[in-house]
Amino acid sequence: MTSSPSHPLAPLEAESQGERAQATREMFSAIAPRYDLLNHLLSLNIDRSWRRRAVDRLDWDARPGGSYLDVCAGTLDLAIEIAGRPEFTGHVVAVDFSQAMLRNGIPKIARRPVAPVCADALRLPAVSGGFDGAMVAFGVRNLADIDAALVELRRVLRAGARLVILDFALPMRQPLKWFYRFYFTRLLPFAGRVISKHSHAYKYLPESVLRFGRPEELGACLAAAGYREVDWKLVTGGIACIWWGTA
Repeated sequence: MTSSPSHPLAPLEAESQGERAQATREMFSAIAPRYDLLNHLLSLNIDRSWRRRAVDRLDWDARPGGSYLDVCAGTLDLAIEIAGRPEFTGHVVAVDFSQAMLRNGIPKIARRPVAPVCADALRLPAVSGGFDGAMVAFGVRNLADIDAALVELRRVLRAGARLVILDFALPMRQPLKWFYRFYFTRLLPFAGRVISKHSHAYKYLPESVLRFGRPEELGACLAAAGYREVDWKLVTGGIACIWWGTA
């Protein structure tokens, strides 16, 4: 999809991309020590079920011994979700551009087959066609160039492999819409600021979701990047959405 500059998913200019990437890296590195606590607390632990449902969509059981990629892996919860499945015998490469986030996730790995790698989603250090599936949870809207990232992810997927994306959405039905916006724009920034001691991060979160656009817009981006069988499903009344497509 070719995005106009006003489009919520429009790629930024090269200089702006670099500035945004640096600012985002610094922000997530600053909140890394409290990231898990805040995720589970502010989502009322619903984020755990969202991750389970996203992994269910990956179709990993067709290749349980395969190689899987978790991009924008943060503190590794999504990678651990698939690696902890009893029938899973493969391995997961978990990529994030914040070393602090990855370091805070490493103690959770235990003996699970998860390999953390500090790298940029737009320039993945991987051979073409090397992965049997890829996932991104709560990270796509933070990327400087979503279209380029989707193309890069397709490059590292084998033909027929699936990409699954999990991120926030905006419920459209009342009264959930009103309550959600009030919580997301008023209560969440306050609680996040108090717990994380970071003045901007939990103001950025609702702002980034509000700018993210509608589910069909990311679906169009997936199709434009060359993915087939693109679809998505809203979960928990539209608070979050799971997208998928086949490389």
